[in-house]
Amino acid sequence: MNTKALEITENIKKVIKGKDEVIEKVLIATLSKGHILIEDVPGVGKTTLAKALAQSMDLSYKRVQFTPDLMPSDIIGINIYNKNTEDFSFKKGPIFNHIFLADEINRTSPKTQSSLLQAMEEGEISTDNKDYILEEPFIVLATQNPLEYQGTFPLPEAQLDRFLMKISLGYPDENFEMEILKNYQNINPGNLKAVANREDILNMQEKVENTTVHEDIIKYIINISNKTRDSKDIQLGASPRASIDLLKTAKAKAFLENRNYVIPDDVKEMVIPVLNHRII
Repeated sequence: MNTKALEITENIKKVIKGKDEVIEKVLIATLSKGHILIEDVPGVGKTTLAKALAQSMDLSYKRVQFTPDLMPSDIIGINIYNKNTEDFSFKKGPIFNHIFLADEINRTSPKTQSSLLQAMEEGEISTDNKDYILEEPFIVLATQNPLEYQGTFPLPEAQLDRFLMKISLGYPDENFEMEILKNYQNINPGNLKAVANREDILNMQEKVENTTVHEDIIKYIINISNKTRDSKDIQLGASPRASIDLLKTAKAKAFLENRNYVIPDDVKEMVIPVLNHRII
C-alpha cells in the first residue's frame, strides 16, 4: 500500500478493530473525492470511524444529528442582521468542515436532506444570491439505520446517486470484540495523533486523478453499467455518474496498490460498494 495511506490506515485501526476492508473503502472514497453512505445498526463504530478519519488526516470535523425538526439553515448557515453595520453577515453552518457527519440522515425531512445536494455535488453553498466555496477536501459521511422505518424519510434516488459508495461496518468477530471490551477505555479517536495533513490528502487525490486508465478498462466499466440498465429485473440501473464513480474508485484502488494504472480487478472490487445503493 502507498506509504502515507498505510500510515493513515494503521492509525485508524487503533480504534476500529477488525474492519480493514471498511477502512480501505473509506480511504478510497476520500482519495476519490467522494461521499459515503454508511448503513448499519447503532453502536458498531460509525461515528468513531468518521472521527478517526478526520483526526488521522488533521482535518476539521463536525457531526450533526439529523432530526425531524432540523432545518436547512442548521446545516448550511444563516444570514444574521448586524445592528451596528446595519447589514447582514453570513454565519457559516457545520457543513463548512472538511469532514461532515450527517448522523441518521433518513430521520430528517426531504427539504433538509436536499440542502446537502449542492454541497455534495458542487462543493459550494448558495444562499441569498451568494456562493460560498467549501474548502477541499470535503467529504460527507451519512449514516442510516436499516432496521428503523417509523419516522424516517428514505433518501430519494437523486440523493442516493450523490453518494460515491454505500458501506456497512457490521458486527466485529468474537476475537476483535474481546479486544474491544478489554480496551474500550482507551478506544478514543480524539486521542489519535495526526499522521497526515490537508496537503498530503490533496496531493494523493491529484495522483489518483492522474492514474492511467486504458480504453479497454473504460469499455469494461460501461459494459457493467449497461448490464444493469438492460436487465428486466432492474427498474433503475446505474447512471453515468455511477460509471464515473466506478472509474474514480478503481483509480484510487490502483493508487493504494502502488500502481499508476488500473487493472480489471480494481474495477471488480469497487462494483458492489459503488453500485449497490443505486440499482433498484
